[in-house]
Amino acid sequence: MRTGNTSRLVRLLKGVASLLTHWCVCRKAWLVAVQPGKRRAVHVAVCRSLKMAGAGGDKPLAEAGPSPLSRVLRISQLDAFELDGALEHLIWSQFARCFQHFKPGLLTPAEPELKALLQLLLWRFTVCSNSATVGQALLNIRYRNALIPGQRYRPMSRQQKLWFALLTVGGKWLRERSHSLLLLGRPADSGVRKARGTLALIGGLAKAASLFNFLLFLQSGTFPTLTERLLGVQPVFSQPQGPRDINFQYMNRELLWHGFAEFLIFLLPLVNTWKLKANVSALFSLSANTKGGTATEMSSQMECAVCGEWPTMPHSIGCSHVFCYYCIKSHTMADIFFTCPKCSAELVTVQPVKLQIELTEMHPS
Repeated sequence: MRTGNTSRLVRLLKGVASLLTHWCVCRKAWLVAVQPGKRRAVHVAVCRSLKMAGAGGDKPLAEAGPSPLSRVLRISQLDAFELDGALEHLIWSQFARCFQHFKPGLLTPAEPELKALLQLLLWRFTVCSNSATVGQALLNIRYRNALIPGQRYRPMSRQQKLWFALLTVGGKWLRERSHSLLLLGRPADSGVRKARGTLALIGGLAKAASLFNFLLFLQSGTFPTLTERLLGVQPVFSQPQGPRDINFQYMNRELLWHGFAEFLIFLLPLVNTWKLKANVSALFSLSANTKGGTATEMSSQMECAVCGEWPTMPHSIGCSHVFCYYCIKSHTMADIFFTCPKCSAELVTVQPVKLQIELTEMHPS
């Protein structure tokens, strides 16, 4: 008993000594770091070390949310490009609509230059001022200068912004304008042929490099375009991405509608909508037959009870109505309990019907 109590007392004293040691280390680090930024960094580092020590050397616990410089998802980067392309197309369509009442083809000769001008205006108020495109701003993303190491955010430099505009806007303009200058309406002399070969070679190399860069992007998750890799700019989050709170009423409503949709998906294939429609139409046709008399009987022999057209290869199911052969066959194959949509008569046998058609001579008056 005394040995057990002594061992417990020794473990208790060791725990108290460990706590005092950790407290002294934290206190000393806190007093040394005078600046607020350093104080916060030291506090986070000390707390992380305490978590590791308390967990027996395991990995540290996850923080509340990623830092602004954390890696952006691949799909978010690609979505930003899609939003940018949609915005450029929308701006050009609105600009072209302003000239819809002018002479057709008025903007065609200067279309590459006009598109480049609109893209430069868009670049001036997005990348040049905020280091982010419109699509990135919608997704809470912006570019940072990856050439400068460190955990602190560094915006794009002036040279990077200018080269970004030159490679993106100038590249698109060069492709469109060179196609019209070298490939359309030019004599096939030696100089033009060399220019065409050089242009095709440069275009092929650029496409191969873009493909190789995209494969690297799928593997690493950084630099989705060749321009970003050459300039050393990388998309990061503009603000820390904390946990998202969802209202309970919203979740309850979504779950309710999701369950209702699944119920409808399960129920609708079991409902014979065509037969239901046929029964409803049969009720109205019966009321019309009581008023029409013999005229309705004659019309029932002249039109298919399903499609309402002249019966092709007329057949009957045992009632006074006729059906096209393909109409009655398709419906009896789909529903073995098929009934006539006009009088609700049940299917007995499908038999061909011979119609007697009276031809009257038309005398000119």
